[in-house]
Amino acid sequence: MISEKVQNVLNSQINKEFYSAYLYLAMSAFFDEIGLYGFSFWTKVQAREEVDHGMILFDYIIERDGKVELEQIDAPEKNFENPLQVFEKILEHEKYVTESINCVASMSEDECDLATRHFINWYITEQVEEEANARDVITKLKMFGDEKASLFHLDKELQSRSYKSHSYK
Repeated sequence: MISEKVQNVLNSQINKEFYSAYLYLAMSAFFDEIGLYGFSFWTKVQAREEVDHGMILFDYIIERDGKVELEQIDAPEKNFENPLQVFEKILEHEKYVTESINCVASMSEDECDLATRHFINWYITEQVEEEANARDVITKLKMFGDEKASLFHLDKELQSRSYKSHSYK
């Protein structure tokens, strides 16, 4: 059985993962509005992955004979200016999620819950990838500046992203 403290922090993390999906969907809508359909597709794929992340936590709590307690999901930010600003917000948000995941890892150690500590390693690795992906796009956007042709090519590159279902096991 999972401790109440670890259960609570995992339930909180579920909320953060589902909020992340909402945030990425809001960003996708912005990109659709300005005609960057590759950027829109990329953020939609990211939203699906965030739902997967939440569901993995959901299933883990149940597997450990815990209780899932879903919280209200806040409305995401929806006022964006340009692609660079959006990806800077993505990186900022992913850093926040990384910090939260690190707290889950720390708490699971403090509670001597080695099963959860082992489980959360997947998320730690995933967050390194999430931050690197955002930084990669930011680097390209900064390099291109206002060059429309380069933005068009990056939009096409982001359109090629494929969704892969995430699972812990």
